[in-house]
Parts: sequence; structure tokens; C-alpha cells
Amino acid sequence: MRILVCNDDGISAKGLRALVEVAKEFGEVVVVAPDRPQSGMGHAVSIGVPLRLYASHLFGSDVSAWACSGTPADCVKLATGVLRLRPDLLLSGINHGANFSISAFYSGTLSAAVEGAFEHIPSIGFSLLNYSMEADFSAAQAIVREVILMYLAHPFPPEVPLNVNIPNLPLSEIQGIRLVRQAKGRFVEQFEERIDPYGQPYYWMVGRFESEDTGPDTDLWALQRGYVSICPLLTDLTAYSHLHHWASVER
Repeated sequence: MRILVCNDDGISAKGLRALVEVAKEFGEVVVVAPDRPQSGMGHAVSIGVPLRLYASHLFGSDVSAWACSGTPADCVKLATGVLRLRPDLLLSGINHGANFSISAFYSGTLSAAVEGAFEHIPSIGFSLLNYSMEADFSAAQAIVREVILMYLAHPFPPEVPLNVNIPNLPLSEIQGIRLVRQAKGRFVEQFEERIDPYGQPYYWMVGRFESEDTGPDTDLWALQRGYVSICPLLTDLTAYSHLHHWASVER
């Protein structure tokens, strides 16, 4: 197989190196990743600014790698549009931090997988529930390997990307793998006002995640109990159950 590997933490991130090591077991690997961290970019694309690709040798002579000046979605667009890649599989991650529930809307990691799905490329985004840049990815690598094998044996339609979240636990303590739905929740945001060296105020966003879902079939429920959560995503945001909401008053 030819495998395209992307991320949002940047081309030098430890999680990306961990993912590349596993991907090499399954075929030829090409990396296109941001040249700097792009966490929380969602599905942003660069419009009105130039995009650049720089060859990288971070992964050895057996991996073609490129650093991109844009977002994770840009990376996939440049890989398919400029480098003319048509990968058999797109892997994004391994993200340093969680991407469950509403985080999926903000995630640069998942935006790369969703962009792949737009192009009908089978795509999987991986996240580890550890935000440290020095996190231990050994257990996550074993899970990535298992998920890829499951995917190859029982593939999803290419327009359905997968969101995989891995608990920050030793492999022996991970309880298993669950297919789940996205939990309902929101971020309760607060902003700390601080003063810069010039005496001008600036704001640092802080806050917390607040769950609005106690269901036993969600990504949050699975992760809280030590399971790997896998959530199949849709790129169609239509609320079909509400299409006839104004049927009696439509003109």
C-alpha cells in the first residue's frame, strides 16, 4: 500500500514519528505535515496566502517527507494536488491530546482525515489522551497496528473517516476497543486577562469540557472506562430529521 501520514502537531512531533513507524509495516509511507504546530485549526484552509512545501529527512531515506507551511487540511490538498499522490490509506496523528466529543469539530488531526474522506481516501485519525510532547506512545502504537489490521479486514466506506481515541494507559490496562458515537458536550470557556510588556491587555483562553451525555455508547463513556473509542464520522452535516420543520409555512 501507499500510505499518506499527516498530523496537526507539526512534522517534528513525537506522535507523528510513532505513527510513521507503524505505517511503515504496512507499505510505502509519504509524510506531509505542517512545519509548525497547528492544533485547534479545525478544517481551516489557507486562502490568499502562498503555501510552501519543503523536503524533510526526519524519517530516514525510506520515507518521503514534506513540511507544509499551511494547515492539516492544506497538507492533504497539497499531497493530492501538487505531489499527485493517490494513497490507499491516510493516517493522521498520533495527536498529543484527546479528540472526543465536540473536540472533533476543532481538531486539526481529524480535519486531515476528513479531507481525505472528501477525496474518497480511506482515512483514520488517531489521538492519545496525553498532551505532553514527550508522551509514551508505545501502547498507542500497538493500538494503531491493531486498528489498521481491523480496518483492512473489515473496511469502512472511504467517505466515512474514523476518529480513534486511545486512553493514556499501559497496553495491559486497556480494556478493549469499542465502536461508539460522539458524546454530546461543550467547552465552558473562560478568558484570563493578562498584561504584555508594553502594558497592553491580552487574553488567554482557558476553561473546561462539560459533558451533556451519560449514554453508555459514547466515546467519552468508553475512554473513562479504559477502552479505545472509535467513532465513524460523517462529512454530511445535514440534520435530516429537521428537513420538514417548516413544511407548513414554506413558500
